[in-house]
Amino acid sequence: MKIEDFKAGSYQQEYRYKSFIPNKVNQEWVWNDPKINSLLSEANLNLGNLNAFSLYVPDVDVFIRMHVVKEATKSSRIEGTRTEIEEALLKDDEVQPEKREDWKEVQNYIESMNYSISKLKTIPVSTRLLKESHKILMQGVRGEHKTPGEFRASQNWIGGATINDAVFIPPPHTEVNELMSDLENFLHNENIAVPPLIKTSIGHYQFETIHPFLDGNGRIGRLLITLQLVSSGILTKPTLYLSDYFEKHRALYYDNLNMVRIKHDLAQWIKFFLVAVIETSKQGIETFQGILKLRDKIDNDKIVKLGKKIPKAKKLMNILYTNPIVSSNNVAGFLDITPATANSLIQDFLNLGILVEITGGRRYRLFSFVEYLKLFTKTNS
Repeated sequence: MKIEDFKAGSYQQEYRYKSFIPNKVNQEWVWNDPKINSLLSEANLNLGNLNAFSLYVPDVDVFIRMHVVKEATKSSRIEGTRTEIEEALLKDDEVQPEKREDWKEVQNYIESMNYSISKLKTIPVSTRLLKESHKILMQGVRGEHKTPGEFRASQNWIGGATINDAVFIPPPHTEVNELMSDLENFLHNENIAVPPLIKTSIGHYQFETIHPFLDGNGRIGRLLITLQLVSSGILTKPTLYLSDYFEKHRALYYDNLNMVRIKHDLAQWIKFFLVAVIETSKQGIETFQGILKLRDKIDNDKIVKLGKKIPKAKKLMNILYTNPIVSSNNVAGFLDITPATANSLIQDFLNLGILVEITGGRRYRLFSFVEYLKLFTKTNS
């Protein structure tokens, strides 16, 4: 199938509305557009650099946790939550009651991502894995009654208060299983010579068009991108997450997806996707470089000043790279030390400028590893 000749699908008259039936995608894909070639080459180069860098960074899994938190926060914000990265790092009892519902959605997404990434070791990207991830995503939140872990058995729609003023109406539920089976076969089809990034971009578009769940499709569809890149071997570690870019360019993100359905312009969606990969890979490398520079500065210029406390200080630093906002109780529990020792160590970190107190009170104080957090709150261009 030539990308320029692709027909996205057709509209089918239902009772009082028209739903969109996408054409299947499990086929060979070719194109004439030279811009796709140049962007694909640049995206592969930058993604390769990011992958190499992630293998070079010691204890990289420690830092990937923060990438996951950032992705969960940004992907959820696209869907309307208002949780910031700093809030996502808090414990349940540290979150303001009015923000707990959004916070819980982000926590579910973190759990869903971690689960699905770990399961890739034993099962491939599949409808089974996506359903399991979806079930975790929907537990105890606003969508918990919308058949978690199951494809929909009724019609859904995107945008609009009702189906009558919807921006887009996906295919009827009776089409979902067959379309998702075709998508799964496409992602695993080794008999077609389609570059992994092209396959991943088409896969994301198709998933969002099928919209197989009643709720949570955007988040699961964006998770599918990372899962597919790891599963295909393009990434050794799950270090690329595109939601930061998609959130900043939200209107373009939705417009480019919709233009495939309206004008069959799959080429433009692929180009947008490849630019997102290029820019996000570059930022990922910058983040890892910043982490290494910061860790070197702390280890060689600050921790060395603590004398006998150095072993405990190094252990606390390892904690802070995965939990950059802590309380004295957290520190005492993590390091198995007395509250007095924890408070003393925290004071040392405050004096060294590693931690900053962020609550302003005398009790229930929280401390932030601010310099480290800044590396993850820089927005994509």
